[in-house]
This record gives sequence, C-alpha cells and structure tokens, in this order.
Amino acid sequence: MKPHTSAFTLLELVIALAIAAILAMYAVPSYRSQVARSHRVDAASALYRAAQFIEAGAPGDASPLPAGLDQAPPFGTAVYKLRALPADDANGGYAVEARPLESGPMRDDGCGSFVLDATGSRSNRAGDGSAVDDPQACWNAR
Repeated sequence: MKPHTSAFTLLELVIALAIAAILAMYAVPSYRSQVARSHRVDAASALYRAAQFIEAGAPGDASPLPAGLDQAPPFGTAVYKLRALPADDANGGYAVEARPLESGPMRDDGCGSFVLDATGSRSNRAGDGSAVDDPQACWNAR
C-alpha cells in the first residue's frame, strides 16, 4: 500500500497565484499613493516648522535654514529641500519653499514645490514654474 500524500495540485497553485496577482495589482498603486501622500505631509509640516523658526526672529531674507529645518523629513534621507525666499510685497515678509529633490521619489509628483508665506498663503508650483491646478488637494492629508 502506498501512503497517501497531500499536496497542492497544479490547478490549485495557479488559482492561488492568480488571486495573489490580482491583490498585488490593487495593493501596489494604493501603497505608492499612500507613500506619496506621507511625503507631502512631511513637506507641509516642515514648511510650518521653518515658518515658525523665521517668525521667532530668525532672518528671513533668503538666508539658509539651519540643519533639520532645511529638508523634509528632518532626519534621514531628504525628499524635499527647504529654503527661505526673499521678502517682497506679495508674500508679507518671507516665504518658505519645499522643492522635491531631482533624484528623489517625488521628482515627478503633480504637486511640485510647496510654498508657504508670511500671510499664510499656501501654493504649489509645478516643475516648470507654473501654478498647480488644485493646490488644496496637495495640502490636504486625507
């Protein structure tokens, strides 16, 4: 008598692989959009920290921001670089910009660069310098 062995049949294996492929097809884009959203939240919060630093009395005339305030996220590998922009009549005294790094994961993001000025105005600029269609969607963390 042969002992009874239990194993997957080829059909069961193909069905399991098909289910895994379908799940991956939906999971990977969702994961990537979640990662992009978290990078945008990091950029926005870094802009608020830098603005608070400038409001506390730091020079805002396009001087370099100190380490930890000059990138987003503040620790580890930078995804966005921050810089203070020069004062003019339109920005209320200063503006801070978070620009995605050319070699970073957000280089092709539709939100482009984030800009926060002294009046509280939030805006975005695409890579070519043009305005983004819906900047509120870029700033929302939902």
